Amino acid sequence: MGVTKETIKPGDGVNFPKPGDTVTMHCKTALRNDTFTADGRKFDSSRDRGQPFVTRIGVGQVIKGWDEGVPQMSLGERAKLNITYDYAYGERGHPAGIPPKANLTFDVELLKIN
Repeated sequence: MGVTKETIKPGDGVNFPKPGDTVTMHCKTALRNDTFTADGRKFDSSRDRGQPFVTRIGVGQVIKGWDEGVPQMSLGERAKLNITYDYAYGERGHPAGIPPKANLTFDVELLKIN
């Protein structure tokens, strides 16, 4: 269990975020095996809001799957992070519509490090 990465578009292969770095990225979230469509299965999309997501990585500010998956990405890379529920929102889920024990897929594009 944990996180696996599927590269959609390679990054520069040189610059990778380290724990404590602030990263800027676009992301979409869906239940694993669901599609990123407008049918309500997508939970969130920074692209739809037109506002990238900014956070510190590797320090527990986001789910464990991101803390472990995003540092595997290089600057400019776009990837799917497939995250099991124990590395996401766990047994409880999340009030934003993520059910208990939900395995998630994140479409993430790493735009900036620090």
